[in-house]
Amino acid sequence: MAEKALQGVRVLELAQLVSGPYCAKLLADLGAEVVKVEEPLVGDEARRRGPFLNDMPHPERSGLFLYLNTNKRGITLNIRTVMGKDIFKQLVNWADILIEDNPPGEMKDLGLDYESLRAINPRLIMTSITPFGQTGPYRDYKAYHLNTYHAGGEPCILHQTSSAPDRAPVKGPGLMGDYDCGLNAALVTLSVLYARGATRSGQHIDISKQESLASLERLENAFFANREREETAKMIEAKAQGMGSVGGLMPCKDGYVMLTASQDNHWRGLVRSMGDPEWALDERYEHEETRTPHVLEITNRVRQWMQDKAKEEVFHGAQQSGTPLGAVYSPEELVNSPQLRARGFFARIDHPETGEIEYPTAPYRLSKTPWAVDRPAPLLGEHNEEIYVTLLGYTRQDMVKMRETGMI
Repeated sequence: MAEKALQGVRVLELAQLVSGPYCAKLLADLGAEVVKVEEPLVGDEARRRGPFLNDMPHPERSGLFLYLNTNKRGITLNIRTVMGKDIFKQLVNWADILIEDNPPGEMKDLGLDYESLRAINPRLIMTSITPFGQTGPYRDYKAYHLNTYHAGGEPCILHQTSSAPDRAPVKGPGLMGDYDCGLNAALVTLSVLYARGATRSGQHIDISKQESLASLERLENAFFANREREETAKMIEAKAQGMGSVGGLMPCKDGYVMLTASQDNHWRGLVRSMGDPEWALDERYEHEETRTPHVLEITNRVRQWMQDKAKEEVFHGAQQSGTPLGAVYSPEELVNSPQLRARGFFARIDHPETGEIEYPTAPYRLSKTPWAVDRPAPLLGEHNEEIYVTLLGYTRQDMVKMRETGMI
Protein backbone atom coordinates (compact mmCIF):
# COMPACT_ATOMS: atom_id res chain seq x y z
CA MET A 1 0.00 0.00 0.00
CA ALA A 2 1.32 3.46 -0.91
CA GLU A 3 2.29 5.79 1.90
CA LYS A 4 -0.29 8.49 2.70
CA ALA A 5 0.33 12.22 3.09
CA LEU A 6 -0.86 12.26 6.73
CA GLN A 7 0.25 8.74 7.61
CA GLY A 8 1.03 8.54 11.32
CA VAL A 9 -1.26 11.45 12.29
CA ARG A 10 -3.87 10.41 14.85
CA VAL A 11 -7.27 12.10 15.01
CA LEU A 12 -10.03 11.73 17.58
CA GLU A 13 -13.47 12.91 16.40
CA LEU A 14 -16.28 13.80 18.80
CA ALA A 15 -18.67 15.46 16.36
CA GLN A 16 -21.97 14.96 14.54
CA LEU A 17 -23.69 15.76 11.25
CA VAL A 18 -21.46 17.68 8.84
CA SER A 19 -18.83 20.26 9.82
CA GLY A 20 -16.77 18.25 12.32
CA PRO A 21 -17.12 14.90 10.52
CA TYR A 22 -16.26 16.53 7.17
CA CYS A 23 -13.17 18.12 8.71
CA ALA A 24 -12.11 14.69 10.03
CA LYS A 25 -12.98 13.01 6.71
CA LEU A 26 -10.68 15.35 4.80
CA LEU A 27 -7.83 14.39 7.15
CA ALA A 28 -8.72 10.70 6.92
CA ASP A 29 -8.70 10.86 3.13
CA LEU A 30 -5.14 12.20 3.33
CA GLY A 31 -4.13 9.19 5.43
CA ALA A 32 -4.70 10.27 9.04
CA GLU A 33 -5.88 7.55 11.42
CA VAL A 34 -9.30 8.77 12.59
CA VAL A 35 -11.29 7.29 15.47
CA LYS A 36 -14.88 8.54 15.56
CA VAL A 37 -16.61 8.55 18.96
CA GLU A 38 -20.40 8.13 18.97
CA GLU A 39 -23.00 7.94 21.74
CA PRO A 40 -23.97 4.33 22.57
CA LEU A 41 -27.16 3.04 20.89
CA VAL A 42 -27.92 6.47 19.35
CA GLY A 43 -24.86 7.38 17.30
CA ASP A 44 -24.25 10.39 15.09
CA GLU A 45 -27.38 12.43 14.19
CA ALA A 46 -26.36 12.00 10.54
CA ARG A 47 -27.38 8.34 10.78
CA ARG A 48 -30.99 9.51 11.00
CA ARG A 49 -30.79 11.95 8.08
CA GLY A 50 -31.54 11.02 4.48
CA PRO A 51 -31.24 10.26 1.74
CA PHE A 52 -31.36 6.56 2.59
CA LEU A 53 -30.44 3.76 0.23
CA ASN A 54 -33.62 2.54 -1.51
CA ASP A 55 -35.57 5.09 0.58
CA MET A 56 -35.46 2.74 3.57
CA PRO A 57 -34.62 4.69 6.78
CA HIS A 58 -31.89 2.83 8.63
CA PRO A 59 -28.97 4.05 10.78
CA GLU A 60 -26.48 2.23 8.54
CA ARG A 61 -28.02 3.33 5.23
CA SER A 62 -27.86 7.13 5.45
CA GLY A 63 -26.08 8.50 2.40
CA LEU A 64 -25.04 11.54 4.44
CA PHE A 65 -23.39 9.43 7.14
CA LEU A 66 -21.83 6.97 4.69
CA TYR A 67 -20.18 9.75 2.67
CA LEU A 68 -18.91 11.76 5.66
CA ASN A 69 -17.32 8.84 7.49
CA THR A 70 -15.36 6.77 5.00
CA ASN A 71 -11.80 5.89 6.04
CA LYS A 72 -12.63 6.16 9.77
CA ARG A 73 -12.84 3.69 12.63
CA GLY A 74 -15.86 4.04 14.87
CA ILE A 75 -16.45 3.37 18.56
CA THR A 76 -19.25 4.05 21.04
CA LEU A 77 -18.52 5.74 24.37
CA ASN A 78 -20.56 7.57 27.00
CA ILE A 79 -18.24 10.40 28.01
CA ARG A 80 -20.69 11.53 30.71
CA THR A 81 -19.72 8.63 32.98
CA VAL A 82 -16.63 8.66 35.20
CA MET A 83 -15.06 5.70 33.42
CA GLY A 84 -16.10 7.09 30.04
CA LYS A 85 -14.23 10.31 30.74
CA ASP A 86 -11.15 8.36 31.81
CA ILE A 87 -11.21 6.33 28.60
CA PHE A 88 -11.71 9.48 26.52
CA LYS A 89 -8.64 11.00 28.20
CA GLN A 90 -6.64 7.89 27.27
CA LEU A 91 -7.68 8.43 23.66
CA VAL A 92 -6.73 12.11 23.91
CA ASN A 93 -3.28 11.04 25.11
CA TRP A 94 -3.04 8.83 21.99
CA ALA A 95 -4.23 11.53 19.57
CA ASP A 96 -2.51 14.40 17.79
CA ILE A 97 -5.80 16.15 16.99
CA LEU A 98 -9.22 16.31 18.64
CA ILE A 99 -12.14 17.57 16.53
CA GLU A 100 -15.28 18.38 18.52
CA ASP A 101 -18.49 20.35 18.01
CA ASN A 102 -20.07 20.49 21.46
CA PRO A 103 -21.71 23.71 22.71
CA PRO A 104 -19.26 26.16 24.35
CA GLY A 105 -18.86 25.33 28.02
CA GLU A 106 -20.03 21.72 27.74
CA MET A 107 -16.55 20.26 27.41
CA LYS A 108 -15.43 22.32 30.42
CA ASP A 109 -18.38 21.07 32.46
CA LEU A 110 -17.23 17.54 31.64
CA GLY A 111 -13.64 18.33 32.58
CA LEU A 112 -12.65 17.82 28.93
CA ASP A 113 -11.87 21.41 27.92
CA TYR A 114 -8.60 22.29 26.22
CA GLU A 115 -6.84 23.41 29.40
CA SER A 116 -7.64 20.10 31.09
CA LEU A 117 -6.73 17.99 28.06
CA ARG A 118 -3.44 19.69 27.28
CA ALA A 119 -2.30 18.80 30.80
CA ILE A 120 -2.61 15.20 29.59
CA ASN A 121 -1.20 15.82 26.10
CA PRO A 122 0.70 19.12 25.64
CA ARG A 123 1.01 18.42 21.91
CA LEU A 124 -2.76 18.13 21.43
CA ILE A 125 -4.42 20.24 18.74
CA MET A 126 -8.08 20.72 19.67
CA THR A 127 -10.40 22.03 16.95
CA SER A 128 -13.74 23.22 18.38
CA ILE A 129 -16.53 23.99 15.88
CA THR A 130 -19.62 25.90 17.08
CA PRO A 131 -22.26 28.13 15.45
CA PHE A 132 -20.84 31.43 16.78
CA GLY A 133 -17.51 30.58 18.42
CA GLN A 134 -16.32 30.18 21.98
CA THR A 135 -16.64 33.88 22.89
CA GLY A 136 -18.97 36.84 22.29
CA PRO A 137 -22.62 37.54 23.16
CA TYR A 138 -23.89 34.78 20.82
CA ARG A 139 -21.55 32.02 22.06
CA ASP A 140 -24.34 30.07 23.79
CA TYR A 141 -26.89 30.43 20.99
CA LYS A 142 -27.99 27.20 19.39
CA ALA A 143 -28.45 27.16 15.62
CA TYR A 144 -29.29 24.94 12.69
CA HIS A 145 -27.61 25.20 9.32
CA LEU A 146 -30.41 27.51 8.17
CA ASN A 147 -29.55 29.97 10.96
CA THR A 148 -25.77 29.96 10.57
CA TYR A 149 -25.96 30.23 6.79
CA HIS A 150 -28.02 33.42 7.03
CA ALA A 151 -25.99 34.68 10.00
CA GLY A 152 -22.92 34.66 7.76
CA GLY A 153 -24.62 37.08 5.35
CA GLU A 154 -24.09 35.00 2.23
CA PRO A 155 -27.75 34.68 1.16
CA CYS A 156 -28.27 38.46 1.17
CA ILE A 157 -25.04 39.14 -0.72
CA LEU A 158 -25.90 36.57 -3.40
CA HIS A 159 -29.44 37.91 -3.47
CA GLN A 160 -28.24 41.37 -4.48
CA THR A 161 -27.30 40.12 -7.94
CA SER A 162 -29.99 37.47 -8.34
CA SER A 163 -32.46 37.40 -11.18
CA ALA A 164 -35.36 37.61 -8.69
CA PRO A 165 -34.54 40.52 -6.34
CA ASP A 166 -38.12 40.67 -5.06
CA ARG A 167 -37.91 37.15 -3.65
CA ALA A 168 -36.75 36.68 -0.06
CA PRO A 169 -33.12 35.53 0.32
CA VAL A 170 -32.71 31.76 0.59
CA LYS A 171 -29.87 29.58 1.86
CA GLY A 172 -27.64 27.45 -0.30
CA PRO A 173 -28.68 23.89 -1.12
CA GLY A 174 -28.48 21.10 1.42
CA LEU A 175 -25.90 21.65 4.15
CA MET A 176 -23.46 23.56 1.94
CA GLY A 177 -22.50 26.07 4.64
CA ASP A 178 -21.56 23.31 7.07
CA TYR A 179 -19.28 21.75 4.46
CA ASP A 180 -17.63 25.16 3.94
CA CYS A 181 -17.01 25.36 7.68
CA GLY A 182 -15.58 21.83 7.76
CA LEU A 183 -13.20 22.70 4.94
CA ASN A 184 -12.00 25.82 6.78
CA ALA A 185 -11.55 23.78 9.95
CA ALA A 186 -9.44 21.18 8.12
CA LEU A 187 -7.27 23.87 6.55
CA VAL A 188 -6.45 25.63 9.80
CA THR A 189 -6.00 22.30 11.63
CA LEU A 190 -3.40 21.23 9.07
CA SER A 191 -1.68 24.62 9.40
CA VAL A 192 -1.42 24.24 13.18
CA LEU A 193 -0.21 20.65 12.76
CA TYR A 194 2.55 21.98 10.51
CA ALA A 195 3.44 24.68 13.05
CA ARG A 196 3.55 22.10 15.83
CA GLY A 197 6.52 20.53 14.08
CA ALA A 198 8.52 23.60 15.07
CA THR A 199 6.91 24.54 18.40
CA ARG A 200 6.28 20.98 19.69
CA SER A 201 3.14 22.27 21.41
CA GLY A 202 -0.50 22.17 20.41
CA GLN A 203 -3.16 24.87 20.21
CA HIS A 204 -6.88 25.32 20.69
CA ILE A 205 -8.61 26.24 17.42
CA ASP A 206 -11.90 28.12 17.81
CA ILE A 207 -14.02 27.80 14.64
CA SER A 208 -17.19 29.90 14.22
CA LYS A 209 -19.59 28.76 11.51
CA GLN A 210 -20.89 32.33 11.18
CA GLU A 211 -17.40 33.72 10.61
CA SER A 212 -16.55 30.86 8.29
CA LEU A 213 -19.38 31.86 5.98
CA ALA A 214 -18.85 35.61 6.39
CA SER A 215 -15.22 35.14 5.31
CA LEU A 216 -16.37 33.71 1.97
CA GLU A 217 -17.90 37.09 1.09
CA ARG A 218 -14.99 39.15 2.40
CA LEU A 219 -14.94 41.56 -0.56
CA GLU A 220 -18.56 42.63 -0.15
CA ASN A 221 -18.20 42.83 3.62
CA ALA A 222 -15.09 44.98 3.23
CA PHE A 223 -16.99 47.30 0.87
CA PHE A 224 -19.69 47.81 3.45
CA ALA A 225 -17.23 48.37 6.30
CA ASN A 226 -15.46 51.11 4.38
CA ARG A 227 -18.36 52.97 2.75
CA GLU A 228 -21.14 55.16 3.98
CA ARG A 229 -24.33 53.20 4.53
CA GLU A 230 -26.27 55.32 2.02
CA GLU A 231 -23.68 54.77 -0.68
CA THR A 232 -23.74 51.01 -0.10
CA ALA A 233 -27.52 51.01 -0.32
CA LYS A 234 -27.29 52.69 -3.72
CA MET A 235 -24.79 50.10 -4.85
CA ILE A 236 -27.13 47.29 -3.76
CA GLU A 237 -30.04 48.92 -5.56
CA ALA A 238 -27.98 49.28 -8.74
CA LYS A 239 -27.04 45.60 -8.61
CA ALA A 240 -30.68 44.61 -8.15
CA GLN A 241 -31.52 46.56 -11.30
CA GLY A 242 -28.89 44.66 -13.25
CA MET A 243 -26.21 47.36 -13.30
CA GLY A 244 -23.13 45.14 -13.42
CA SER A 245 -21.69 42.37 -15.57
CA VAL A 246 -23.54 40.93 -18.50
CA GLY A 247 -24.83 37.53 -17.50
CA GLY A 248 -25.98 35.65 -14.45
CA LEU A 249 -28.00 32.44 -14.37
CA MET A 250 -29.48 32.07 -17.87
CA PRO A 251 -31.96 29.48 -19.22
CA CYS A 252 -31.35 27.26 -22.23
CA LYS A 253 -33.77 24.79 -23.76
CA ASP A 254 -32.44 21.93 -21.60
CA GLY A 255 -31.22 23.65 -18.46
CA TYR A 256 -29.13 26.61 -17.37
CA VAL A 257 -25.73 28.19 -17.79
CA MET A 258 -23.92 30.73 -15.61
CA LEU A 259 -22.39 33.61 -17.55
CA THR A 260 -20.05 36.35 -16.30
CA ALA A 261 -18.98 38.68 -19.11
CA SER A 262 -17.51 41.63 -17.22
CA GLN A 263 -14.35 42.52 -19.13
CA ASP A 264 -14.21 43.75 -22.73
CA ASN A 265 -12.47 40.61 -23.99
CA HIS A 266 -15.18 38.49 -22.35
CA TRP A 267 -17.86 40.50 -24.12
CA ARG A 268 -16.12 40.28 -27.49
CA GLY A 269 -15.80 36.50 -27.07
CA LEU A 270 -19.49 36.23 -26.25
CA VAL A 271 -20.39 38.23 -29.35
CA ARG A 272 -18.26 35.90 -31.50
CA SER A 273 -19.86 32.81 -29.98
CA MET A 274 -23.31 34.27 -30.82
CA GLY A 275 -22.26 34.70 -34.46
CA ASP A 276 -21.68 38.50 -34.35
CA PRO A 277 -25.34 39.58 -34.35
CA GLU A 278 -25.84 43.11 -35.59
CA TRP A 279 -27.37 44.39 -32.37
CA ALA A 280 -24.29 43.32 -30.38
CA LEU A 281 -21.96 45.38 -32.59
CA ASP A 282 -23.49 48.65 -31.37
CA GLU A 283 -20.61 50.99 -30.49
CA ARG A 284 -22.24 51.70 -27.12
CA TYR A 285 -21.53 48.12 -26.12
CA GLU A 286 -17.87 48.14 -27.11
CA HIS A 287 -16.37 49.09 -23.73
CA GLU A 288 -17.31 48.22 -20.16
CA GLU A 289 -17.93 51.84 -19.17
CA THR A 290 -20.40 52.47 -21.98
CA ARG A 291 -21.90 48.98 -21.74
CA THR A 292 -22.77 49.26 -18.05
CA PRO A 293 -25.85 51.53 -18.45
CA HIS A 294 -27.28 49.00 -20.93
CA VAL A 295 -26.52 45.76 -19.04
CA LEU A 296 -30.15 44.87 -18.42
CA GLU A 297 -31.06 45.36 -22.09
CA ILE A 298 -28.01 43.37 -23.25
CA THR A 299 -28.64 40.55 -20.81
CA ASN A 300 -32.23 40.19 -22.00
CA ARG A 301 -31.05 39.93 -25.62
CA VAL A 302 -28.47 37.28 -24.67
CA ARG A 303 -31.21 35.37 -22.86
CA GLN A 304 -33.36 35.42 -25.99
CA TRP A 305 -30.46 34.06 -28.04
CA MET A 306 -29.79 31.23 -25.57
CA GLN A 307 -33.33 30.08 -24.85
CA ASP A 308 -33.64 27.70 -27.81
CA LYS A 309 -30.08 26.32 -27.65
CA ALA A 310 -28.66 23.36 -25.74
CA LYS A 311 -26.54 24.33 -22.75
CA GLU A 312 -23.61 22.19 -23.93
CA GLU A 313 -23.62 24.04 -27.27
CA VAL A 314 -23.58 27.39 -25.50
CA PHE A 315 -20.94 26.21 -23.01
CA HIS A 316 -18.46 24.92 -25.58
CA GLY A 317 -18.98 27.89 -27.88
CA ALA A 318 -18.29 30.35 -25.07
CA GLN A 319 -15.25 28.44 -23.88
CA GLN A 320 -13.72 28.42 -27.36
CA SER A 321 -14.14 32.18 -27.58
CA GLY A 322 -12.70 32.89 -24.14
CA THR A 323 -15.90 33.85 -22.31
CA PRO A 324 -16.38 32.74 -18.67
CA LEU A 325 -19.47 30.55 -18.89
CA GLY A 326 -20.29 27.24 -17.29
CA ALA A 327 -23.11 24.77 -17.70
CA VAL A 328 -25.23 24.08 -14.61
CA TYR A 329 -25.31 20.31 -14.16
CA SER A 330 -27.84 18.15 -12.35
CA PRO A 331 -26.68 15.30 -10.06
CA GLU A 332 -27.49 12.82 -12.83
CA GLU A 333 -25.38 14.75 -15.34
CA LEU A 334 -22.46 14.96 -12.90
CA VAL A 335 -22.54 11.25 -12.15
CA ASN A 336 -22.40 10.55 -15.89
CA SER A 337 -19.90 13.32 -16.70
CA PRO A 338 -17.23 12.03 -19.08
CA GLN A 339 -14.72 14.38 -17.43
CA LEU A 340 -15.34 13.09 -13.90
CA ARG A 341 -15.46 9.50 -15.13
CA ALA A 342 -12.15 9.89 -16.96
CA ARG A 343 -10.50 11.13 -13.76
CA GLY A 344 -12.02 8.40 -11.61
CA PHE A 345 -13.85 10.83 -9.35
CA PHE A 346 -16.42 8.19 -8.39
CA ALA A 347 -15.36 4.96 -6.70
CA ARG A 348 -17.26 1.87 -5.66
CA ILE A 349 -17.00 1.07 -1.94
CA ASP A 350 -18.34 -2.11 -0.34
CA HIS A 351 -20.24 -1.68 2.94
CA PRO A 352 -21.63 -4.55 5.05
CA GLU A 353 -25.14 -3.04 5.16
CA THR A 354 -25.50 -1.37 1.75
CA GLY A 355 -23.28 -3.57 -0.38
CA GLU A 356 -21.14 -1.96 -3.08
CA ILE A 357 -22.24 1.55 -4.04
CA GLU A 358 -20.55 4.56 -5.65
CA TYR A 359 -19.14 7.49 -3.69
CA PRO A 360 -17.52 10.77 -4.68
CA THR A 361 -13.80 10.57 -3.87
CA ALA A 362 -11.34 13.46 -3.51
CA PRO A 363 -11.01 16.67 -5.57
CA TYR A 364 -7.25 16.25 -5.98
CA ARG A 365 -4.70 13.82 -7.39
CA LEU A 366 -1.43 13.29 -5.49
CA SER A 367 1.41 11.73 -7.48
CA LYS A 368 3.30 10.21 -4.52
CA THR A 369 0.63 9.76 -1.84
CA PRO A 370 -2.53 8.94 -3.79
CA TRP A 371 -6.04 8.91 -2.33
CA ALA A 372 -7.47 5.50 -1.62
CA VAL A 373 -10.41 4.11 0.29
CA ASP A 374 -9.18 1.91 3.13
CA ARG A 375 -12.55 1.27 4.77
CA PRO A 376 -16.22 2.24 4.43
CA ALA A 377 -18.06 4.28 7.06
CA PRO A 378 -18.12 2.31 10.32
CA LEU A 379 -21.14 0.49 11.67
CA LEU A 380 -22.19 1.85 15.06
CA GLY A 381 -19.51 0.64 17.49
CA GLU A 382 -17.86 -1.52 14.82
CA HIS A 383 -14.31 -0.99 16.09
CA ASN A 384 -14.97 -1.12 19.83
CA GLU A 385 -12.93 -4.28 20.35
CA GLU A 386 -10.07 -3.08 18.16
CA ILE A 387 -9.76 0.22 20.04
CA TYR A 388 -10.61 -0.86 23.61
CA VAL A 389 -8.78 -4.20 23.63
CA THR A 390 -5.98 -3.86 21.08
CA LEU A 391 -5.17 -0.14 21.47
CA LEU A 392 -6.06 0.63 25.10
CA GLY A 393 -5.48 -2.78 26.67
CA TYR A 394 -8.90 -3.57 28.15
CA THR A 395 -10.06 -7.18 28.26
CA ARG A 396 -13.14 -8.63 26.59
CA GLN A 397 -14.58 -9.13 30.06
CA ASP A 398 -14.13 -5.41 30.66
CA MET A 399 -16.06 -4.75 27.49
CA VAL A 400 -18.94 -6.95 28.64
CA LYS A 401 -19.20 -4.85 31.81
CA MET A 402 -18.98 -1.64 29.76
CA ARG A 403 -21.91 -2.75 27.60
CA GLU A 404 -23.97 -3.81 30.62
CA THR A 405 -23.56 -0.36 32.20
CA GLY A 406 -24.35 1.45 28.96
CA MET A 407 -20.89 2.98 28.76
CA ILE A 408 -20.23 1.69 25.22
